[in-house]
Amino acid sequence: MKVKIIKENREYDGFFKIDKAVLQHEKFDGEMSQEITRLNFERGDSVAILLYDEEKDSVLLINQFRYPAYVNEGPGWILEIVAGIVEEGQDAVSIARKELLEEAGYEVDDLKFISKFYVSPGGTSERIHLYLGLAHRKVGSGGGLTSEHEDIQVVEMTLDEAMRMVETGEICDAKTIIALQWLNLRKIEEYGGKT
Repeated sequence: MKVKIIKENREYDGFFKIDKAVLQHEKFDGEMSQEITRLNFERGDSVAILLYDEEKDSVLLINQFRYPAYVNEGPGWILEIVAGIVEEGQDAVSIARKELLEEAGYEVDDLKFISKFYVSPGGTSERIHLYLGLAHRKVGSGGGLTSEHEDIQVVEMTLDEAMRMVETGEICDAKTIIALQWLNLRKIEEYGGKT
């Protein structure tokens, strides 16, 4: 499939970036589309990690205020997995380890890659590199960075409790839901239907 970029402009160049493009793309019938205008919210890739304690069958989530989750009558405070932005030239695994320490105060021996996916491909090029963290231990206070105005609470709960909160909508963050459902499905496969 072909894409012809006719014009590209950076409309906003701050912490995040917004690019505007005029383009044509090949249609399924082989013809080129008319010229169309599209926006891309460019924030780079991210990494996210679900911490799981196999012995206790518990997960560690973080709770923090998210302004975009506050608008449109949202809850504002979101239970989610540890996450952070992968800066250019950095690898996802090292950022995962750094964010685990900063946000939750944990180190992890084993990071298992789960998936890489687009967050909202109609509006942003961001992809999340999703991991499961096993064999973790508390080595710091966590809570986020004061310089980034983070105020993070670490919350431990059983996987069953987290899955109930997904069902009730109390956990409403997409990356967290994906990670929890992935883990729950693996447990069901491993134990023949018992979780």
